[in-house]
Amino acid sequence: MASHDSSRPNVVFILTDDQGAWALGCAGNTEIVTPALDRAAQEGVRFDSFFATTPVCSPARASLLTGEIPSQHGVHDWIAGGHTGPDAVDYLAGHTMITDLLAERGYRLGLAGKWHLGASDQPRPGFVHWYAHESGSGMYYNAPMVRDTTPVTEPEYLTYALTNDALQFLDAEAERDEPFWLSVNYTAPHQPWAGNHPDELTSLYADCPFDSCPQQPHHPHQRWVEGHPIGREPDLRESLVGYYASVTGVDRGVAQIRERLEELGLAENTLFVFTSDNGMNCGHHGIWGKGNGTMPFNMYDTAVKVPAIFVHPGRIPADRLCTDLISGYDMLPTLVDYLGLDVDLPDRLPGHSFAPLLEGHEDPTPRDHIVVYGEYGATRMIRTHEWKYIHRATYARPELYHLSEDPDENHDLHEAPEYESVRQQMRADLDDWFEAHVNPALDGTHQPVIGTGQYERITHEPPTRWG
Repeated sequence: MASHDSSRPNVVFILTDDQGAWALGCAGNTEIVTPALDRAAQEGVRFDSFFATTPVCSPARASLLTGEIPSQHGVHDWIAGGHTGPDAVDYLAGHTMITDLLAERGYRLGLAGKWHLGASDQPRPGFVHWYAHESGSGMYYNAPMVRDTTPVTEPEYLTYALTNDALQFLDAEAERDEPFWLSVNYTAPHQPWAGNHPDELTSLYADCPFDSCPQQPHHPHQRWVEGHPIGREPDLRESLVGYYASVTGVDRGVAQIRERLEELGLAENTLFVFTSDNGMNCGHHGIWGKGNGTMPFNMYDTAVKVPAIFVHPGRIPADRLCTDLISGYDMLPTLVDYLGLDVDLPDRLPGHSFAPLLEGHEDPTPRDHIVVYGEYGATRMIRTHEWKYIHRATYARPELYHLSEDPDENHDLHEAPEYESVRQQMRADLDDWFEAHVNPALDGTHQPVIGTGQYERITHEPPTRWG
């Protein structure tokens, strides 16, 4: 019955699309309906400072899988070409993913949902179940999907269909002895929103004032299309209703998946992970969109901070909030550590395991001064608990925020003379860190990243297969 070996736990890894850390009831949002995720947070640990490596989907997903930053794996923007067919491109070819390591150690792997790293019609090694979105996002009804290698159309509301597909995988794997990894990669809450979600979900927000998501004056760098912000649909209220409703649809899927694990007797030996690829500004800072909702790109916490919940009964203590700074590039070393994989990680990987924090122990590596870094093309970020500095290798000016006094990032202090020493030190630390980790051939500051998609793989890098 799947894995009942405590040293080889199963994993259910749920990944949403464009869900800001603010879009959870347990994170303080009193209007969004997320009872299953709120319960999961009570039964495990929730991180309130978990950061995407970049505020856009494909490179952030690549970092979660490989432990590499975009300037190491070479995915710098959302994948816009090479999805399926004879021209399909595997953007992570030659790079080791956590799923590769698990497959080599006997795990059976399943995917239900968004892949969005190219070649969606080519199941990756070890995947015995592959139900992938053809590209990465789109309409929630009649979505183009690939089952194994065969294109199909999914008539059902996609969030519900992906949940049902995941449940079928769990039912099948429960009869086997091997441990499993199940990726449930919802396309929600990515737009489209208007007319794309069931009435049973949208009706929950019919009278919602959306005080939890106030609309600020338009940001001067907001990108526009046909008279409305590029990251929003023409009708503001429909956009809010659709965004919140799509999160609630995911929450219902989470409830069903966790209930099925209980019914199958698998909950006690399954690590449940819930997170998102990147955040989302839904009027925050006067922006609709993620990092590429503005030009130059923005690195506000609303765009780079994501929800992160981990549950494993009997191993992860319940009802804890962890405030340590964690990045998506920490995920792979953490899973390698937590799952007990016998792997020597390359020194070049930037992340560190936070498995001790999951299990309620003191981290042997003091994290009081842990810094997280992010990048999107020529835009780079360094963030501590107290400060955030954003540097741009282009003409655009830097930014500096004193987060301990200005947590909402409303006051840019870059030109304040009294903080010149802070700016210089953070700039130096940022430069040193990226110099230590960037693959020069894949350096994002030298790539034409403008937020409109990546159409081809950068191929002039050395192989990085390991493990």
